[in-house]
Amino acid sequence: MSRSARTRSIIIVSASGILLLAVFIVLAFSSGGHTHQPIAYNHKVHIDSAGLHCTDCHVHAGDMASASIPSLEVCQNCHSTEPISKSPEELKVLKYIAERKEIPWLRIYKVPGHVYFSHRRHVTGGKLECSACHGNVAEQTKPVSAPFLPVTMENCIDCHKQRKVSNDCLACHR
Repeated sequence: MSRSARTRSIIIVSASGILLLAVFIVLAFSSGGHTHQPIAYNHKVHIDSAGLHCTDCHVHAGDMASASIPSLEVCQNCHSTEPISKSPEELKVLKYIAERKEIPWLRIYKVPGHVYFSHRRHVTGGKLECSACHGNVAEQTKPVSAPFLPVTMENCIDCHKQRKVSNDCLACHR
């Protein structure tokens, strides 16, 4: 084998190894676009059995820009020291309550920094149902792990067109 052929083989093998390592790292540390919540929260049970509404837990969805991730205090409104179900997930909630530690919920929807999005403007002003962006959460028995409707400019523009709402750039972009 000539020296140039050997050099080329070494480069190809090295590049293949680096590519394989990169794929392994991505697979090992990626959640595939899905977030794994600390508690396997069951929306359906809370809505059907407890009669809760979105704003009972996401208390600022109608009055602030951010809908808010439920705080420990919100959970304590129903859960205190004794379980009210046989769910092992409720025991996790009770442990957070006993330790006075906020549940480390992970944000699912991420709005780019250059975009202004207001839940109040959409929910109260625009009279949008939560399901328009979040899907039929009332039927979900597993925690939300990925956006139902990804926050993309295309999705926002389509929604604005359907509802005959302004698509003026300055309405959303800062």
